[in-house]
Amino acid sequence: MTSPVPTDPETPAELVRLRASIDNIDAALVHLLAERFKCTQQVGEYKARTGMPPADPSREERQIARLRALADEAGLDPTFAEKFLNFVIAEVIHHHEAIAASD
Repeated sequence: MTSPVPTDPETPAELVRLRASIDNIDAALVHLLAERFKCTQQVGEYKARTGMPPADPSREERQIARLRALADEAGLDPTFAEKFLNFVIAEVIHHHEAIAASD
């Protein structure tokens, strides 16, 4: 595990505490993304094995709608959530294309 980000000794304690929480959340996000990409790797391998295309626009559309709704419920800007998911989906498709090309 990585060590915490060093802080300036003059940084107020409350700010240090808040930033430590942010650092923990960032670490959790990285680990969750790694788990997600392990799953999508398996999907890409399955698609390559069965001759399915790397992208599934109808699934992507449903996922975006689902994530926008979840973001709205959570008080997160749905447009931001959609941009984030579009970035992740583009990376997944890129991986799936690479897997298909290597078969």
